[in-house]
Amino acid sequence: MPKRIVVGMSGGVDSSMSLLLLKQQGWDPVGVSLKLPAWEKGGAHPKDETFESARSVCEKLNVPHHIYDVQQDFERCVMDFLASELREGRTPNPCAECNRTLKFAKLFEWASRHGISHVATGHYARSTPEGELLRPKDLSKDQTYGLCFLRSEQLSRIIFPLGNLTKKEVFSLAEKEGFPLFLKKKQSQDLCFVSGKDLPKFIEEKIGRNPGPIFDSKGNRLGKHKGLHFYTIGQRKRLGLNGLYFVKSLDHTNNRLIVTSDRSEILQKEAHLSNLHFISGKLPEKEFAVLAQARYHQPPTEAMLEPLPNNTARITFKTPIEAVTPGQVCALYSGNLCLGGGIITG
Repeated sequence: MPKRIVVGMSGGVDSSMSLLLLKQQGWDPVGVSLKLPAWEKGGAHPKDETFESARSVCEKLNVPHHIYDVQQDFERCVMDFLASELREGRTPNPCAECNRTLKFAKLFEWASRHGISHVATGHYARSTPEGELLRPKDLSKDQTYGLCFLRSEQLSRIIFPLGNLTKKEVFSLAEKEGFPLFLKKKQSQDLCFVSGKDLPKFIEEKIGRNPGPIFDSKGNRLGKHKGLHFYTIGQRKRLGLNGLYFVKSLDHTNNRLIVTSDRSEILQKEAHLSNLHFISGKLPEKEFAVLAQARYHQPPTEAMLEPLPNNTARITFKTPIEAVTPGQVCALYSGNLCLGGGIITG
């Protein structure tokens, strides 16, 4: 008898082809769409359209489809978390936080209530029965960075059907199997609850404005900012300045935004991490070499990790890297194996 598995259905090509592949591999999949809130003044994806797409795919593949309402928990775990971190002067990664505290927890919660042990999603990653997390075949779509806070006991029961495929192969599969609608859809890069263009409006509603001066790193006043929570280290857009500048630092004491036209000034040799998490559950006891990725699209770089008390660590990069930002995730690797990660504190 085929083994049942819950498949997180977003309505997009990745989750849909994951469902198809699992069925072809002999699983008995059940599609579950998490009902998330969208910021009412600028939701990224119309919910009804998303659910209709997921439902139609499940119907075509003769798979049951369910909607699980997790709106209240999402608002608390992700939207309120984002606003709180920005208010404290940090730039969080909402997707990594969602994966850590909400998405997989809720899929497993629904699965457990229905006597199902395994969960699958359309992430580009690979997992092993031993509970390891590995980079996917398509490194240009690698999503292990945002999954580095998952635990071994979760990963041993998570399947990533797209781990050994490229995005191009996924689109080819969709076309071959009669799902041409996905070939015409633009792949969104927005947060699931607010579009990129509306994110500043979301931040302004949640936190408001707190204007102050913009100075360059030499002490010259260049302009005025809306509030430090609208900016992040390395940012070069929406500064309202003449010429190309990068955000170098946020001076919260004086409410000043410090920028530079010299890109080398946003390079950093080391960082401190909090909430250090190793997927295996065993934190290291001594310094050792890792590959570190301090931003979502940043290539991993050679580094030394020095464990410190209270789940903290110091990480020293072999070559200085750009825009090391408090609040962001720093994922840790050994080759293609994702070891875990931590939150950058400075």
